[in-house]
Amino acid sequence: MGTHPVTAGPRSTVRALALLAVGATALAGGTAVARPAAGSALRGPAVHVRPASSGHISAAGRTAPISTAECVAQIGIHCYSPLQYRTAYNLDPLYRQGVTGKGRTIVIVDSFGSPTIQHDLEVFDKQWGLPDTDVEVVKWGDVPPFDPTNGDHTGWAGETTLDVEYAHAIAPDAHIVLVETGVAETEGVTGLPEMMDAEKAMIRSGRADVISQSFGATENTFPGFDKHDFSSIEKLRYAFKEAAARNVTVLAASGDNGATDAMENGSDLYPYKVNSWPSADPLVTSVGGTQLTLDDKGVRTAPDKVWHDDYGAAGGGVSGVFERPWYQAGVAKVTGNHRGTPDISMSAAVDGAAWTYESYDPTRVGWHLTGGTSEATPIFSGVVALADQLAGHRLGQLNWRMYGLAMLPAKWSGINDVTAGDNSWDKVTGYQAAPGYDLASGLGTVDGTRFVHALAGR
Repeated sequence: MGTHPVTAGPRSTVRALALLAVGATALAGGTAVARPAAGSALRGPAVHVRPASSGHISAAGRTAPISTAECVAQIGIHCYSPLQYRTAYNLDPLYRQGVTGKGRTIVIVDSFGSPTIQHDLEVFDKQWGLPDTDVEVVKWGDVPPFDPTNGDHTGWAGETTLDVEYAHAIAPDAHIVLVETGVAETEGVTGLPEMMDAEKAMIRSGRADVISQSFGATENTFPGFDKHDFSSIEKLRYAFKEAAARNVTVLAASGDNGATDAMENGSDLYPYKVNSWPSADPLVTSVGGTQLTLDDKGVRTAPDKVWHDDYGAAGGGVSGVFERPWYQAGVAKVTGNHRGTPDISMSAAVDGAAWTYESYDPTRVGWHLTGGTSEATPIFSGVVALADQLAGHRLGQLNWRMYGLAMLPAKWSGINDVTAGDNSWDKVTGYQAAPGYDLASGLGTVDGTRFVHALAGR
């Protein structure tokens, strides 16, 4: 049998949510289309990432970000700055204590990267009064010259921008290593092994404390899945096994299509519940998505709920590949005999989108809005870097720690339950948030200061 393509792609739901004039009624945006780079050995039809929203509008960037109140009035959604997220997640007390991620390294892996990432981060930092940092770029494999007219390149550049800017915003003194791979992760025999090779190399060289992955592939699309042969996934787990052996934390976005995800053709979703890898891997912490409702200062005006808006919904559900790991024994009534995702959730809603600054495409330079679990994952990577610094060492696999902490009151664990919302999407009925662990929000979300201290044991 020939190798079937695996649908995969960046997890950010709205790569560039355009800012409409006052009075506009429609909002639309799209994720990047992820295809193999020219010359790659794709076997089978090209695979496309399905945009979470249908259609596109002008992607011209704004010259300056606007406030949350102005976003609501002008474009009908909430929009947030990194300073608002810092307030919402109660991180400022940590910064005042000198807990800023200093001495820790976050590794971010994205296809193609962005040629303007350093400049864009500097503009982002200046806008919000954040300290500058130098992004270390590692080109892995044959990374093609950036082409701003290539939708693959610009889509991944947008993903790169989101990942770097928000990991840095949360852990401002952490070192960031951006690994740019030369093949978009569109199938198991092309991009994913290259990404895993890059991660393993970073781990073995001692250069990774936390790895942030904003990509995923539906389990059902891996070769052999329909015959219960999961060897194609098992063969890709070597980087995660290396991470576990060297106490490196690995994170992955849970997805933006709720309880379902993309089929092989990339343009359609499964009409039933599915899950994705690497989010479902037991060696990985799966990061889901919530919707925050904040005022201009970052103060909550409503409780967090599971992300589910017009543009997407938080990924979550039960793995069709992995059995329930030991650390989920206490939530077996929810997960059954299989691995459940997500483990934890952070801000991901498009109605609650994050400001990013992007200049890699000369036709749309400026400030844009982005949402998705691609946002939640780098935010959480910054939180982990803070906890690593406070602990004085790598914390490694987090899941057993978090499920243990969740048994304690929130004032001790820093884990705040999310009990509202669901992750239904595209006619597939998803999972409802409920007290305790659920397959829509995981254990819930975090109070940063309490969580970091609890995770670090200090």
